[in-house]
Amino acid sequence: MTVTDSAARRGDRAAARARTSAKRPVWMEKPSRLVQGIKFIALLISVVLVIVPFWTVIATSFADQETINANAGGMVMWPTGFTVSSYEALLNGGVVTRALAISVLVTVVGTLLSLAVTACLAFWLSRPGALGAKPMLLLVLGSVLFSPGLIPNYLVVKELGLLDSYWSLILPVMVNGFNVIVMRAFFQNLPQELFESAAIDGASSATVLVKIVLPLSKAVLAVIGLFYAVAYWNAFFNALLYIQSADKWPMALVLRTFVVNQTTIGGDQVGATEALPPQLSLQMAILVLATVPILIVYPFLQKHFAKGVMIGAVKG
Repeated sequence: MTVTDSAARRGDRAAARARTSAKRPVWMEKPSRLVQGIKFIALLISVVLVIVPFWTVIATSFADQETINANAGGMVMWPTGFTVSSYEALLNGGVVTRALAISVLVTVVGTLLSLAVTACLAFWLSRPGALGAKPMLLLVLGSVLFSPGLIPNYLVVKELGLLDSYWSLILPVMVNGFNVIVMRAFFQNLPQELFESAAIDGASSATVLVKIVLPLSKAVLAVIGLFYAVAYWNAFFNALLYIQSADKWPMALVLRTFVVNQTTIGGDQVGATEALPPQLSLQMAILVLATVPILIVYPFLQKHFAKGVMIGAVKG
């Protein structure tokens, strides 16, 4: 091989690399060390901004009166006087215990009903030529764009006799138009050959939905279910409007009353007969009890959630 041939081959390889790098998008290039360092610092700052306040809330919920007094009555970073008396008082059968049970009941029942209705409606709207699908789709889109308003909602709930009922926390928000549209888009992207084969075999629409569509839709069901569950768990405004009895308050309304509005927690409200722990520890314990259930549920849905959040991002 001559020197000229070797130089020509090196030139060809360099040209090929240049063409490849020219076609490659910028975000596919390996970032420089400076960019990597900036990303690491930004990520570290974000993690600290999230972890430190949450850790402070947890630490304060386990702090005793002496520790809080040593911190000028404010939040603590490390409870030197560790105690679980705040959680014992709150879970002793008072308003917080009832609120937790009510929130779990409303969230579980509401999420299951919402998923069932949303899946049925989305499947109907996703079928080409379905009777009345286009007018219903316009109604769903209209519910996303326009809200009926506070007073009409209240009057409807009152006329249906749902005031001071747990159903007032579920039925008015049971179907979300955005979730219906997302699930409909997912159903439309499923292989149409499956539906054609099922139709040839004589399967009904209900059979197709239950035995074919839903088993293939675990990702979107997990995402939409998490959306509904978080909405039911955190909803306090409907409870503030429709629930008149304090013994029917969900956890979100208890959180707003005793933590956001700084209402004093009495012994009769938590079922305690002895001296109560510090008010700040009780408030932070309520905040932890209102936050932890959703944090526990998320890891079980993370596998499907990571896939489901990409719904609609790629066509075909």
